[in-house]
Amino acid sequence: MSATARLEFRVAPRDKRLIEQAAALAGEPVTVFARTAAEERAERILKEHEVTTAVPAEFFDELVAALDAPAQPSVALTEAAARLRENVVRD
Repeated sequence: MSATARLEFRVAPRDKRLIEQAAALAGEPVTVFARTAAEERAERILKEHEVTTAVPAEFFDELVAALDAPAQPSVALTEAAARLRENVVRD
């Protein structure tokens, strides 16, 4: 796919020199280096937000323990089930 869309941004002179130096060491034109770096970072950030939900370790451990524990119906749920049994007509 050929690149036809434009994206322009300004950088501080120090940052420009840094990017130019890194591009030279990578043996790439500055535009290719900057575009590739931006694309790689964008893909990494999007992937992190699509796939990963970070939670504290303690929360994760509590969640796994709760999922592994036998189900415990609440009082309200138990009462609602009893009312349902009273009101359902059986054949």
